[in-house]
Amino acid sequence: MSTVTKEELHKKILDRKDELVSLCQDLIRIKNQSPLDPQEPAVDFVRGYLASHGIESQRLVAYAGEDYPVIYAHIGSDEGFRVVLNGHVDVVPVGNLSGWDFDPFGAEVFDGKIHGRGASDMKCGLAVLLFSMALLNESGANLRGDIRLHVATDEEIAGTGTKWFCDNGYADGADAVMVGEPTGHDTIEIGQKGILHLTLTAHGTPGHGSTGNYKGDNAITKLARVILHIDELTSVPGHYLPSQARAVANSRTIAERTIDNPLVGNVIDHCSANVGIIEGGGKINQVPDQASCKVDVRLPYGCKHEDVVAAVDRIIEESGVTGVEAGYEWIAEGNYTDDTCLLVTSLKDNIESVWGEECLPAYQWASSDAAHYRALGCPTIQFGPANNAGIHGYNEDVDVEDVVHAAEIYMLTLCEMLGIE
Repeated sequence: MSTVTKEELHKKILDRKDELVSLCQDLIRIKNQSPLDPQEPAVDFVRGYLASHGIESQRLVAYAGEDYPVIYAHIGSDEGFRVVLNGHVDVVPVGNLSGWDFDPFGAEVFDGKIHGRGASDMKCGLAVLLFSMALLNESGANLRGDIRLHVATDEEIAGTGTKWFCDNGYADGADAVMVGEPTGHDTIEIGQKGILHLTLTAHGTPGHGSTGNYKGDNAITKLARVILHIDELTSVPGHYLPSQARAVANSRTIAERTIDNPLVGNVIDHCSANVGIIEGGGKINQVPDQASCKVDVRLPYGCKHEDVVAAVDRIIEESGVTGVEAGYEWIAEGNYTDDTCLLVTSLKDNIESVWGEECLPAYQWASSDAAHYRALGCPTIQFGPANNAGIHGYNEDVDVEDVVHAAEIYMLTLCEMLGIE
């Protein structure tokens, strides 16, 4: 095996950074919006790229079926430290083209940025994973362990690809999972909130709309009175361990930097609640006898289910109406990776060395596929190049410097975990 060093591999990233940028452009030019476009061209491209660098891969049919396969590849030895690299190749639709200042699939590079749909979420992050794996394989480096690549194609619509990998043994025994989702370089995502889908259903009595103020029982207005109190769910706290205190403090700092609201720090350690869907009524001239809403509730780590249920009962009671019931679908629990594990400490040190700035390992106020790996007991982080402003919106881009630095950081961290000195 080759005796290539960590420093030599780091230099290869910098010497071949133009190849990395070209790889980002090639991925962005593939029009594979979920669910509008086929994913097969992107699957073929990724597999072709891996093959061109001597890496065999598999196209596997997962939970989402033939239209949304997953890609699996593996290099290294079955003995030693085991690393999973995870990413998705699909992107959200571009929407109205008039909202873009450039071709969303043009992948133009100007003003120091790569422009296009998926630049931040997450084709450039995926490019970093593919490029790092390719250079390691080409170098013949003696890996004291293995790297497994998991690529999903349905993350933006269903998110079942990564779950399929985890359910079918492809992550078993992983000592570290690195998800290339967009974060920017000032943070490493080491934990996430859980998810509850809350449904509130109001029951009323139908009647003619002309006498609706005097006869019948309007389910929509009853439900509206309950919704007015839904923000009270934000008083339900999480319950963190003393060992999590530093990460919680970091998380509040990141939230306050990101969102201009004096109370936003609470989004980390308390529940959040968003009324996303309201349904009710059938005719404008009829008093509706049923109405419902669906509420996206995010649960901080250690949040007690009974506390949430009690808060919902209290909200309904405070609304002053009767005939409203709650349904609960607990999707996932809050989850985290210890900020003292090798994956986090190595990544943090390398980010700070490359950027010359402090990086704060922190919890995310949302949720992602990382939860599936953590449910298996795998230390898992998210870290990837990003300009958050354009993600899922118009004029998405990412800084070239961010992409190149991310590749440096991934390479250095992989070397340290896999024994390349």
